[in-house]
Amino acid sequence: MVIADTSVWIPFFIRPASREKHALDALIDADELVLVGVVLAELLQGCRSREERDDLKDVLLALPYLEATKSTWGAAGELSCSLLRRGVTLPMSDVLIASLALEHNCAVYSLDGDFRKIPELARYDPGHS
Repeated sequence: MVIADTSVWIPFFIRPASREKHALDALIDADELVLVGVVLAELLQGCRSREERDDLKDVLLALPYLEATKSTWGAAGELSCSLLRRGVTLPMSDVLIASLALEHNCAVYSLDGDFRKIPELARYDPGHS
């Protein structure tokens, strides 16, 4: 299973010929893509119209969903702390996505280099799937 970060969803929606669009379509077709709340919230905050928001929700809410539990939040805090001890500061949204991925044995598909700073995290590369 793969969690796609917001950085991948943006080209999916605005560039129909993009590598990201093709990769996410393939993951959706294979039932390998899951949604997490922080990505849903980040994408909805960027909607410019009700129609855009409704179209986005139609696509996203059809996906399997991973919920962050109290345990997930605790793991996110511990992961962030361990990263900080190594001098790595990441946004809590990225740490939460990584914690959900680690908890559920998912890879993360992102254009954001921050996820590379978490060595134990599996990352999805559509060129090597």
